[in-house]
Amino acid sequence: MPISRALLSVSDKTGLTEFAQSLHEMGVELLSTGGTAKALRDAGLPVQDVSEFTGAPELFDGRVKTLHPHVHGGLLYRRDEPEHVRQAQEHHIRPIDLVVVNLYPFEETIAKSEVTLEQAIEQIDIGGPSMLRSAAKNYESVTVVVDPSDYRQVIVEMNENGKETTLALREQLAVKVFLRTSQYDTAITNFLGKSRKGLGSRFTVSLPLEQELRYGDNPHQRCSLYGNFNQFFTQVQGKELSYTNILDIEAAADLILDFARPTVAILKHTNPCGVGQDDESLREAWQKAYETDRQAPFGGVIVCNRPLTLELARLISEIFTDVIIAPEFESDARALLQKKKNLRLMKIAPAYAEEKKSAVIRSCPGGLMVMDRDHTALGLDELETKVVTKRPPTNEEMRAMRFGWRIVKHVKSNAIVYSSADSTLGIGAGQMSRVDSSRIAIWKAKEAGLSLAGSIVASDAMFPFADGLQSAIDAGATACIQPGGSMRDQEVIAAADAAGMAMVFTGHRHFRH
Repeated sequence: MPISRALLSVSDKTGLTEFAQSLHEMGVELLSTGGTAKALRDAGLPVQDVSEFTGAPELFDGRVKTLHPHVHGGLLYRRDEPEHVRQAQEHHIRPIDLVVVNLYPFEETIAKSEVTLEQAIEQIDIGGPSMLRSAAKNYESVTVVVDPSDYRQVIVEMNENGKETTLALREQLAVKVFLRTSQYDTAITNFLGKSRKGLGSRFTVSLPLEQELRYGDNPHQRCSLYGNFNQFFTQVQGKELSYTNILDIEAAADLILDFARPTVAILKHTNPCGVGQDDESLREAWQKAYETDRQAPFGGVIVCNRPLTLELARLISEIFTDVIIAPEFESDARALLQKKKNLRLMKIAPAYAEEKKSAVIRSCPGGLMVMDRDHTALGLDELETKVVTKRPPTNEEMRAMRFGWRIVKHVKSNAIVYSSADSTLGIGAGQMSRVDSSRIAIWKAKEAGLSLAGSIVASDAMFPFADGLQSAIDAGATACIQPGGSMRDQEVIAAADAAGMAMVFTGHRHFRH
């Protein structure tokens, strides 16, 4: 049936007036509420308030506006069922053929760090989801729109079909409604379900399919991406992403956001294999990162926290790289890198700095684990007060410890990082013994021709025995940053004092499994 009456009530007014204007030009009667009605009137469009349509006033500061039989009856009664039509006529219920609703911004509200429970509750939409679900249930007769991006298609079909939409579109839009309301309810459930003893008594996930990935860990494993990954990362060019690409991109982005100065990092299998900083030049930062390990970058991931320049692009283009991540790509740099058609270029959005604080979700047998993200390098505040050795660190050693500590939290445990104040020198990751990780880091530095004399050593967790620290002392490290907390801390401190090493205990570990 042709659409003759539409009800519009939206929080996100993107494209609203243009859409409503098109409806008006086709002779569709417009019903609305509150701010939406005002926006339409301000645009010069004729609008009837829902309270006038229903004959009932808005109540309780607007909490009750559309919860009325004339609204839900107009949405739910079946146009092909004679008894429904008879009852509608008997009770003066007029059909509503199109519903346009997007919900109160509950998710945006609870994302604010200082949000109160009262503020959150006031952003729980009741009438909106009710109208959406009523309309979606009766999609054979009613068109329902929850996403402004669908306005254009609705108008196109109405123009092509005498003010009607196709059943296929109505089905598609109805499914979208139930997905959106389930996501909305999930956000409310997770927020209100939080308890003092944990992240929540229940945890629910409802995410839309975003894209099919190239494959999982291996080509024989299928993999799908759900959620809004593309809100934070935009693929500029290159092959389709795979499961491992997504993991690498996340690891690289999390690392680079821990640094403010111009920084370049190179990662392989989510582990940093080189990180460099410079006060001004990405080129110099790259050189420091690359010198740490000239073999590992082959097929790896490169990330920087400044727009990628042509100068840096020329250097990177000399080696085979899988993914490059940057906040922006200068046009000439992008033109050069586009010659490598398989190379994936990813732009990271500023909004990821907040998303980085979201919970980590991992599958486990029978369910999920939900964990606070380790998004901050802990223990660096008032570091000078955390010295445990006779000799305090020099200013240069202190700078190097702050740099190395920010990196070691991104290395798979057991993790060891040797560094200067602005570049990594040797990295050991993922070994069963911390001593083995230290040996690997020393060996990698030797392979790269880098001296560890005067370096600092950072350990993601405590040195349980003095032998691990002793290997760092023998390699030339003069300062150490570690969490502390071992039963043998005094033995480790004594080994440092005997060698004249400076050491601080942060009081925080940064395991990464």
